[in-house]
Amino acid sequence: MRCRSARNVCRQVTLPTGTRRNRPLTSSGTRAVSVVLVGIRKETTALQVSHEPLFDCDGSSRRSKILLPEKALIAPNKDPHNNLLVESTAAILLRKRKFSDTSLIISWCSESFGCIQTIAKGARRPKSPFAGKLDLFFEAEVSIARSRKSDLHTLTEVVLKNPFAGIRHNYLRTQTAAYFVELIEICTERDHREPELFMLLHRAFGYLDTTDPTPRAVSHFETELARIAGVHDEKKLKADPAFALGNLFGRLPLSRTPLLKTLATEAKKRTKENSK
Repeated sequence: MRCRSARNVCRQVTLPTGTRRNRPLTSSGTRAVSVVLVGIRKETTALQVSHEPLFDCDGSSRRSKILLPEKALIAPNKDPHNNLLVESTAAILLRKRKFSDTSLIISWCSESFGCIQTIAKGARRPKSPFAGKLDLFFEAEVSIARSRKSDLHTLTEVVLKNPFAGIRHNYLRTQTAAYFVELIEICTERDHREPELFMLLHRAFGYLDTTDPTPRAVSHFETELARIAGVHDEKKLKADPAFALGNLFGRLPLSRTPLLKTLATEAKKRTKENSK
């Protein structure tokens, strides 16, 4: 309870002995209270609390007022990429898979960083800035915030350069491109820069964009990949480059055998058509 006289304002307090006394308030009616803001930065500021009495002696009520400081300390929102180095490079999309309801994990063969994995946050949303830019075999200029803690980097921007639409012209071209991607994933180390690898895949996709594949084209790709991987024995490269890659890395894609059978069948059909 608080009482009000003609000269000052007082409040009743209970002492540890059980007696009650009237304690006068300051003439200004205010006092400072130190508080700690919980956030990214902890700071101390002052709140002014107005100690106008809750009740006058006649029983009428009054309101207490809390006066905030003029300049409140607000922790700024940090940009998640502020502490990360954002770099750009040409890249070809190798594979994509679902990461969450809104995001994708994208595998790239890049010119500057080799084969890398990135997370495209919000890529599955209808109004995402990545909409229409992330499809298999697309070539693009990508901006990547490289992670310092893992091999999963953050994709920040994609500028489409060449969709290689001709690869989707028929199933055989798509099947061959998929085999090339599988072979690269087996024979290369992630986050290892290899510009020759990017150029080899770029030439291969440029070929498939306009021409149907042949067994000779597949063999040429395997030979060039074996050279990049470190196989320099000319006899092995001429005899069977795929066998050399299999010995070096322990396996070959399972899709190779059905692809070669399909290519052999198509080659026979073309020979018959040309002979007529």
